[in-house]
Amino acid sequence: MSSVQTQKLVLRNKIRERVRAMDTPSVEAASRDACSRLTRQPRWQAARTVLGYAPIPGELDVWPLLIAGLNAGKRLSLPRFVGPSIGKADAPASYVPCEIVSPEKDLCPGQFGIREPAQWCPQFELNRLDFTLVPGVAFDLQGRRLGRGKGFYDRMLAAVRGTICGVAFDEQIVEEVPIEPHDTRVNCILTPTRWIEL
Repeated sequence: MSSVQTQKLVLRNKIRERVRAMDTPSVEAASRDACSRLTRQPRWQAARTVLGYAPIPGELDVWPLLIAGLNAGKRLSLPRFVGPSIGKADAPASYVPCEIVSPEKDLCPGQFGIREPAQWCPQFELNRLDFTLVPGVAFDLQGRRLGRGKGFYDRMLAAVRGTICGVAFDEQIVEEVPIEPHDTRVNCILTPTRWIEL
C-alpha cells in the first residue's frame, strides 16, 4: 500500500467515525437543508439531465429532491454497477448511468445492496449529463474527493462534461484530501449549510 493509499485509509476511518456520531434527527435535518439549498442553485434549476444516487447510511439523503426533479420533467439517471465483461476479465468494473422513469418499478438491489436501475433501464450517455450528484467519504475546498476506495465513481466521472457536484455533510469537509492520478475532482460542493463553487 502506497503512502497516499495509507493516508486515504486513515482519513476514511476518521470521517466515517464523525458521520457515525451524528444522530438520526441531525442526519434528517441536514438532508432536508441540503436539498432545499440545492433547489435554489441556478445550475440545478437549469439542468435537464441529472445523474443522482440512491443514498445509503452515512450519506446525505437527496432522494426527495431527485424524485421532485423527475416529476418536474428532468431526466433522471442513477449509477448501475457493471463488472468485467465475458472475455474481458482485465477490464475494470465501474458504474454506468442508466435512466429511470418510474422509481417504484425501475429500481432493484444492486451489487452492493444499493438501489440501482434494473437491467431494462437504458444506459445514458455521460457526455449528455447536465448535472451529476456525487457522494463521497470526504471532500476538500479544491474539489478533491475521497471515495470508498474501489475507483468505480472515478472511472465513470472521467467522461462527464457537465457539472459534477460533491454532496456531503459539513463534517465531511476537510482541509486536504490525498489524491492519486486517477482521482476526479468536482466542480462544486453541496453541504447542508454551504454551496461552494470551485
